[in-house]
Amino acid sequence: SGDLYLIIRIAPHPRYRVSGRDLYAPLSLSPWEAALGAAVPVDTPGGSATVNVPPGTSSGRRLRLKGRGLPNRRGEPGDFFAEAQIKVPTSLSGEERRLLEELRERSTFDPRGKR
Repeated sequence: SGDLYLIIRIAPHPRYRVSGRDLYAPLSLSPWEAALGAAVPVDTPGGSATVNVPPGTSSGRRLRLKGRGLPNRRGEPGDFFAEAQIKVPTSLSGEERRLLEELRERSTFDPRGKR
């Protein structure tokens, strides 16, 4: 005879973060994928998808997959956001080290300089 109220809480997930109907997940990128751009596979709750990483992507940038978030019976589903995290190798081959040292010498990029 009265109203029934349900309170639903979503438990934290080890991979995804929820905000409304949107989902957020980390996307690990190599320095060359971030600098040059790449098509990178990402796991979403609905299955695998491909994220197009634009050239010049920095850590923290959010790449959106429209409609790949949580479903909504009354309207549009949420979006899925892959958050770029640039990872560097922990060990380098001799050739990799030589190439990175050459890049350091030739590059004019200053990550701490004024934007």
